[in-house]
Amino acid sequence: MGKRKRLSNQLHETNSLLPQKKHYRQRAHANPFSDHALNYPSSPKAIDWIEHYPTFAASGKTPEFADIGCGFGGLLISLAPLFPDTLMLGIEIRVQVTQYVQDRIAALRATSAAPAESPTSSSTATPYQNVSVVRANAMKFLPNFFPKHSLSALFFLFPDPHFKARKHKARIISPTLLAEYAYVLRPGGIVYTITDVRDLHEWMKAHLDAFPLFESISETELRRQGCGPILDAVYSSTEEGKKVERNGGGKWLACFRRKGVSRMTGT
Repeated sequence: MGKRKRLSNQLHETNSLLPQKKHYRQRAHANPFSDHALNYPSSPKAIDWIEHYPTFAASGKTPEFADIGCGFGGLLISLAPLFPDTLMLGIEIRVQVTQYVQDRIAALRATSAAPAESPTSSSTATPYQNVSVVRANAMKFLPNFFPKHSLSALFFLFPDPHFKARKHKARIISPTLLAEYAYVLRPGGIVYTITDVRDLHEWMKAHLDAFPLFESISETELRRQGCGPILDAVYSSTEEGKKVERNGGGKWLACFRRKGVSRMTGT
């Protein structure tokens, strides 16, 4: 009984340290074209990643996974323990939501026990040391954060559908933005998109299909390549994804691989 009581107290202490979303009220979406008075690095070299990932200070690593419009951080929190040696960064434009994710990560770092030694991971730090978040507008300054070909995965999960035709220019997938995504994504890297709006799914898929540096890759093939845990998190880890499930809605997934380009050399 004593051991069970101690475990209950530990769980209560952990839960009391985690932030509560009710204290971080924010509108569901933000206008990406507004002046949000954000500070941006002049280039990726200007970023001190040690502030975000202190336990990886000696590794020289930079983020490989980027969750664009990360919301309350569900995807990041789900993936962090599964890929403890991979640095992950969420980008979120809303002030209170970004603060919530920062506080959530800090609380999880403080309350999580160090993992047992694993033959597949070199990390012995406590969990969630490999995940962080920044407040930024990814539609304007994504290359300011990520060097060329530095990312292996880009996530666009349940983005704002911008239903009105005159607002389609604000959609996160567009020909201009795809050029930037191709720039920061390494050849072989994957773009993951998912939405509960069929029209938006068709829009994103059509634009990615038309862009010469991306090629469609099926869910079956990705699972065959060992990406099943990532796909499972894409479907069900976010607040929006869970809400769609509760309401019995549909989800449409589309994934694309960054093509490599062979340069022609003169003779």
